[in-house]
Amino acid sequence: MRRISLKTAKRLAAAVLIILIITSLSACKGSESSGEKMHEKLEDVVELESEFEKQQDPLVKLEKNEQEIYAKIISLGLEKMDEIKTLSDEALASVAKRKEYMDKEEESIQESKEAFEKVKPIMEDMDGKNEKELKKQAEKLYDVMMDRYEVHDKLYANYTTGLKYDKELYEMFKNKDVKIDALEEQIQKINEVYQKVLDNNEEFNKLTKQYNDLKIDFYEKAGMEVKVEDKQAE
Repeated sequence: MRRISLKTAKRLAAAVLIILIITSLSACKGSESSGEKMHEKLEDVVELESEFEKQQDPLVKLEKNEQEIYAKIISLGLEKMDEIKTLSDEALASVAKRKEYMDKEEESIQESKEAFEKVKPIMEDMDGKNEKELKKQAEKLYDVMMDRYEVHDKLYANYTTGLKYDKELYEMFKNKDVKIDALEEQIQKINEVYQKVLDNNEEFNKLTKQYNDLKIDFYEKAGMEVKVEDKQAE
C-alpha cells in the first residue's frame, strides 16, 4: 500500500506574498494619488496574510510526523493491535491539530480577500488623463488576485476532505476486523485528494508570483520607488 506524502502535498509556505516596501516620490502632500490609495490597501493585505504564513511550519511538522506514524503502523501489520491503536490515536490527534491550523490559514485568506476587495472602488475611480494605463494594470492585478483566492478556496476544500479521509483511515486501523481491501480503497481516496491539493498548490504558487510581479509593475507605473524584500521560503 502506498500513500502520498503529506509533507509534499501541502507546502504553501513556498507561496508567501512578497513584501513590498514603498516610498512615494510624489511631491504633492495635500492629497493622495490613486496609486498611494491602492498602496495603502494592498499593504493591508500583506499584513493580514502574515497569519497565513504562521500556519505553514507547524502544518509541515505535523504532516511529517504523521507520515512517520503511518509508516510505523504499516510496518506492524494488523497483529499488534495495542500498538496500532496507540499510534492511530496519536495520528488522530495530529489530524485534529492540522485542521485547526488549516482553518486559521483559511480565516486569514478570507480576511485578506475582504481587505483586497476594497481596492476596487479606487481602481474604478481612475479616470484621469494620465491614469488609463495605470487602471489597466490595476485591473490585471485585481483579476489575478481574485483567481488566487478562488484557487485557495479549492485547496482548502480538498485539504479538508483529505483530513476527513485521514481520520477515517486511522479509525479503520483501530478495528481489528478491518479488511485489507477496505484499507487499500481508503488509501486510494487519500492519494487522489492529496494529488488535487498538489495541483491546487502549484496553481496557487503560480498566481502568487504573477500577482507579485503585477504589483511591482503597478507601483512603478504609479511613480513609486519599489524596494523588494523576497520572503518566499526556500
